[in-house]
This record gives sequence, C-alpha cells and structure tokens, in this order.
Amino acid sequence: MENKDAMYYLEKASVPKAIAHMAIPMILGMVVNMIYNITDAYFIGRLNNTSMLAAITLALPFTTILMALGELFGTGGSTYISRLLGEKKLDYVKKVSSVTLYLSLISGLLFMLLCIPILPPILKLLGATGETLLHTRSYIIAYTIGSPFVVANFTLAQMVRGEGASTESMIGMIISVVINIILDPVFIFFLQMDVMGASVATVIGNVCAVIYYMYYLEKKSPAQSVRLKYFKPDPTILFNIFKIGISALLLSGFLIVSSLMFNNYAVLYGDHVVAAFGVANRVCQISDFIGMGLYMGVVPLIAFSYSSNNTERLSKVLKTTAFYLVTIISVIAAVLFVFRTQVLELFSSDESVIKVGVTILTALLLSTLFAGISGLLTSMFQAFGKGIQSTIMSVSRGIALIPIIIIGNSLFQLNGVIWSMTASEICACIIGLLLWFGAKKEIMDVDPKERVIS
Repeated sequence: MENKDAMYYLEKASVPKAIAHMAIPMILGMVVNMIYNITDAYFIGRLNNTSMLAAITLALPFTTILMALGELFGTGGSTYISRLLGEKKLDYVKKVSSVTLYLSLISGLLFMLLCIPILPPILKLLGATGETLLHTRSYIIAYTIGSPFVVANFTLAQMVRGEGASTESMIGMIISVVINIILDPVFIFFLQMDVMGASVATVIGNVCAVIYYMYYLEKKSPAQSVRLKYFKPDPTILFNIFKIGISALLLSGFLIVSSLMFNNYAVLYGDHVVAAFGVANRVCQISDFIGMGLYMGVVPLIAFSYSSNNTERLSKVLKTTAFYLVTIISVIAAVLFVFRTQVLELFSSDESVIKVGVTILTALLLSTLFAGISGLLTSMFQAFGKGIQSTIMSVSRGIALIPIIIIGNSLFQLNGVIWSMTASEICACIIGLLLWFGAKKEIMDVDPKERVIS
C-alpha cells in the first residue's frame, strides 16, 4: 500500500499534497541531520579545545568529497529512475538501480584505497597545522576507512526517494543520525576517542542506514532491486547517470575547492575564526537544510511530471515549490539573525569566537535565500535531464567564490573573506535565473520523446 501511495502522489495527488508528501519527510530528515551536526559540534565543544573544534571544520572539504561521490550516483541514478517511472519503463528500473548502487560502492572503495597512502599531503591541503593537524587526521581517518558505506548511504537515500518513497528515505536518514547521536558521547567521552570518536560514530550510523535501504529496495520496492544479477551497465544507463550526476559532482567539487580556499584564508586570521565559521555554518544549516529538503524532496515529482508530459502539473509544482522555499528560508533566517549572539554562545564561551561568529553568521544567513533559489534551479535542471544547464549551474555555484574571496581578502581583509560567501551566492543565483529564462520555453514545450534523448 505504501508503494501505491508513493506512485499516487507522484501522479495524481493535488500539487500541495504531493509536495508535502515528497518534501516534508525529506525536510524532517534534513532537520534530524542538522541536529546531528549541531550536536556533534556541541559534544566536541564540551572538550573545551578550540583546535578540536577547528579540526572538524577543516575536515569538511574531505567529508564533502564523499558526499560528492554519493551525489554523483544518487542524483544521476535517482532522477533517471524517476523519469523512467514517468515513462512506465519499470523493468529497466531494476537494472538502473543495481548499476547505480554498485558503482557507488566501487567508487567508495577506490577512494579509500587512494587516500590511505596520501593522508599527510591531504592534511596539508586542508590547511591543518600544529595541534589542529593531529586532530584533523584523527577525524578523517575513520571516514576514509568507511568510505564505501558513506558514499552508498548518500546514493541509496536518493534512489529510494526517486520512486516517491520519501518516508522510507527519511527513515534511513533518521536511523543513521540517531545511531550517530547515541554513539557520539560514548566514543568521544566514555572511550576517550575525542574527535575520532565522532567520525567513528558517523561511519557506524552510515553502515546501519545502508543495510536498511538495501533491505527496503529488495523487499518492498515496486520497481528497484539491489541484486547483482541486474548489475549490467550499458551505454544508455551510464550516459543518463553521468550526464546529470557529473553536475552534482562538479557542484560538490567546486564547493570543496571554495571551502579549502575559505579555510586557508580564514586560518590566516587565527583558529578562532575557523572555529567560528564552523559553528556559524552549522547554525545556518537550519535554514539551508530545510530549503534543501524542500527542493531536493520534490525532484522526483518534477522529473515524473516532466517525463509523463503533464505540463500543467509541472508548472504548478515549480511555482508552488518556489513560493514555499522563499517564504520558509526568509522566516527562519530572520529569527536566527535576531538571536544570533545567544545561539553562538551555546557552542563556545570563547569571546573571540563569538565576536567574529556574529559577523560570519550574519553573512551566511543573508546568503541562504540566494543559495536556496540556486539549489532549486539546479535541481530543476537535473530533474529535466538537462546536463548542460545543470553543469553550468553547478560550476558557477562553486567557482564564483574563487575570484571573489581573493579580491575580498585583498581589499577588506577578514571582512572580505567573510562576505565573499554571500557575494558568490548572489552571482550564482543571477546566472541560474538567466539560464532558466533562456531554457524555459524549450523545457516546457518539447515533445516527451525528444526529452528522453536531450
């Protein structure tokens, strides 16, 4: 019955109901994940060691690589699965799902084998030095060993959501996060593993989520499968996975580059700036993650409506989602702005961290609206199967920060570094809107047969 309900919401439910069904579980899952990120920072903050707090911030680009690999297969595979469901090609979905999963596991394994021998230069690239270097190494080593499961978790969550089973996708996210939160204090304090304990807990949570998702896809999914016998990559499957997956990979990749640049510029002004950015970034995720939950949650709905040639429904989905997104992000950002000092004081008692954190949080909150709109536009292009537009969007979102932060640091020092994040999101948003207005007629009016090969 659950599976029937999922297809019903993709195809027949009223647009507000369909968006709520698809987005609310995703938003709840993202909120739980956000709570974990904040809790993780809180537990490590209780160690009263600024270097440890800075370490989890410096490690962010590294962990983002794993997310990027998961996005490569998860976004590419799930949007293709949604489009195939809209075209009623159910048998082919089994092959696509199996290929997507096992390619993600293989990529995680290769990542692990590649990174273990070269950890020292990786740490240097992350900007870790002195005492912070030791803590950063401890934090990322468990992630490295658990790479296949971390990548597969990101991939599977999107595959499940791709068939409209948003509640099941949320359950897997919650399993990962709850186990993580429970194990965090055990490993960090009781077993005295400090920052390494936090990453070990994360990997174990990912393993449990992967087990749950694989069980669901094999036993309860109406169309997908994780059986090896369906693992038969062919040019059509690989093309459709990678043409959209590459845009998601590039987005995360350029965000990694920009994060590395930001870390290396921020560390010039002291560990307290890096720590403040880490805390402010986690707080800002309240609006970021809810926005992401909304526009990522409706991707299968957009892809299904598009491939089934239901243009009227597609138009309503896009307009309603955009309205919800702008309203929700604006309200949350405004509330956090009013209480920004009090919120920062929950995570650190260091006056220098709080002082610079207020400015950083203000800049990040302002950028969330533009980031949300850019994210929606990127997700739309991915759902439509438009590789060129989604790739341009992904590249622009990541690459805009590079020249802006260099110029900002040169002209305004620390303030230039902080506000470069906001300026880059505004630039990416403008580019996205121009791409949409340029492609809107073609996307909404092209015959469905041409859409499949576009």
